[in-house]
Amino acid sequence: MNVRSLVSTLFVYALLSSAQVVAQEGEQDETASSLRSLQTDDTFKIKSVRSPSLSPDGTLLAYTVTIRNYEKNSSKTRIWMMATKGGDPIPMTAEAVSSREPTFSRDGKRLYFVSARNGGESQVWFLDLVNGGEARQLTDLDRGIGTINFSGDEKKLLLTLTDPEPEEDSEEKWVKGKPWVIDRIQFKEDYTGYLDRRRDHVYVYDIESKILTQVTSGDYDDSSPAWSPDGTTIAFVSNRTEEPDINYNTSVWLVEADNTDKGQKLVQLTTSPGTENSPTWHPNGRTIAYVSAPEVLGSHYATHHLAVIDIDGGEPRLITEELDRNVSSLEYSEDGKHIYFRLEDSGENHIARIPAGGGRITRPIAGQFSAGAYSLADNGTLVARISMPKLPGELFIADKKSMRQLTHVNEDFFSQIKLGETEEIHFKSHDGLEIEGFITKPPSFNSAFQYPTLLLIHGGPVSQYSYSFSFEAQLFAANGYVVVRSNPRGSSGYGRDFSFALYQGDGTKDSPDVLAAVDHAIELGYTDPDRLGVGGYSYGGILTNYIITQTDRFKGAVSGAGTGLALANYGHDMYQRWWESESGLPWETREFWDGVSPFDHIQNVTTPTLFAGGEKDWNVPIQNSEQLYLALRRRGITTQLVVYPGEYHGGWTMPHQKDFLERRLAWYDQYVKGKTPPAPEQTSR
Repeated sequence: MNVRSLVSTLFVYALLSSAQVVAQEGEQDETASSLRSLQTDDTFKIKSVRSPSLSPDGTLLAYTVTIRNYEKNSSKTRIWMMATKGGDPIPMTAEAVSSREPTFSRDGKRLYFVSARNGGESQVWFLDLVNGGEARQLTDLDRGIGTINFSGDEKKLLLTLTDPEPEEDSEEKWVKGKPWVIDRIQFKEDYTGYLDRRRDHVYVYDIESKILTQVTSGDYDDSSPAWSPDGTTIAFVSNRTEEPDINYNTSVWLVEADNTDKGQKLVQLTTSPGTENSPTWHPNGRTIAYVSAPEVLGSHYATHHLAVIDIDGGEPRLITEELDRNVSSLEYSEDGKHIYFRLEDSGENHIARIPAGGGRITRPIAGQFSAGAYSLADNGTLVARISMPKLPGELFIADKKSMRQLTHVNEDFFSQIKLGETEEIHFKSHDGLEIEGFITKPPSFNSAFQYPTLLLIHGGPVSQYSYSFSFEAQLFAANGYVVVRSNPRGSSGYGRDFSFALYQGDGTKDSPDVLAAVDHAIELGYTDPDRLGVGGYSYGGILTNYIITQTDRFKGAVSGAGTGLALANYGHDMYQRWWESESGLPWETREFWDGVSPFDHIQNVTTPTLFAGGEKDWNVPIQNSEQLYLALRRRGITTQLVVYPGEYHGGWTMPHQKDFLERRLAWYDQYVKGKTPPAPEQTSR
């Protein structure tokens, strides 16, 4: 099937789909009464739509759909294609093996993707959209291909690869695990474990000759490589300070694409003492746009601005500084006149654009929703993944001044489910500062009743709850809870000062904000003040641990991957840079370290608390939960510790995800609602 016939076929599907919509409208009233509540297993039934990729002329859209299989604890990702005029999509890859990274060729005649179709490492494959036929393998690299990053002529690929392991000494093969020999300051990382001297460097892979050439080297990690339009120069990101393990000072560098000395001759393009990343070339090859957070003190709270700089050097320009909001995912328009980017603003995420030299910012995709990954065609067609409180991510196209939904992968599933309404709230904290948040109500909400209420706390802390679908909030609401979520001080969508207000104040400065959200729900009449629960994961667990040391108003708490004794994390977790930048060196500022440790106030806790985490989590290690659990257990406070074998900070296996959801529900039902728990299951190791 060629491109023209493919578009025609998809257009016919569009007409058929329109007829089906008309026929279905009359059935809606009949089905409304048969809707059911959300259940824990449903989290695995929701399909994930990602990686939108538009053809250069904007007529075709390729994307991925991931389906999870709980019974097999596995998932498969498939590539689909549809006409942007609308209609039913066509599968482009097989179900049996996952495929990802759909990417159109510059002439629109090929669709490239990454897959491990023949087993072993992932390689680049392509489909001929003109002549049809089976997918053909393009690369054959022993170390595999992670992402597609073509040179302009599509003859070479840019790769970021970890240095290979040194060949094992044959005399030591009998040893069961060689010892880790540590001489770095940053010596741990979640999902990886102990770090050695191997680093990530940039490589160029010639597709025709199959020659792999290393173009950067040294005792540094390199990332985010980007081709110049003419393919002669590579921009990349690296921290090449004297001791990169103790600061966040990443910069944009330039290296010749055909260098033969592994990048011994480099040009440092940016010199800010803060963080700089995501270099993106202007089509004329003379200017680079990038994301810059120039502040050093408390850099993780700093706003990420859009900056531009000439490749010949000179002063960079922060062209979104007055916006005072975080930007990401930069892309130049084909004519080079505008820069598109993702914009985080309050509880919303938009796709915005600004003239390449600075000026008025417009938002072609904006509204009360969360816009994520997007694709921009040469003709200006714009598609983005959008999520709303009742809609997991689907792909939408920007049509003039409106948005049109293109994909409907979860429509059939959610046609059976009754979801709760989510309401945006604004309220004052203890000092008069306005805070934003969201309340999700039970599907059968009745304003005449006061409901048991759960305060959920987001991670980060530099993150935010947004206008997007939350399975967690909807699940708790389906089980009869009003769910309160707020964006306290430190959250990322409200500007530099709002985020930086949490600096050196974990718990002390943000706990009044989340507690004020609960007070607001009580004032609205939604919440029974005698049936309150609290919980969160990662920083949400950290703040939960602090809150239960300060108040007894919550009848039950669930803390996932939270901290206990802060000092015990130094040299044990992977955050020595963060700890030192905010808390100082523990032998110099011990009183501050003690002040942010929930363990030091554990004598105040009366709330029944469930602690949980992954066995191999080196982000927020399980030892924190172990400390708090044992302290409460020794004090006679109702508590329980659940450790998930082999799990890291996230990405848990499906059975463990389900188990944690069910345990949280059961804990809140018992201690917030006062339900009698079921008989415990007998387990053994």
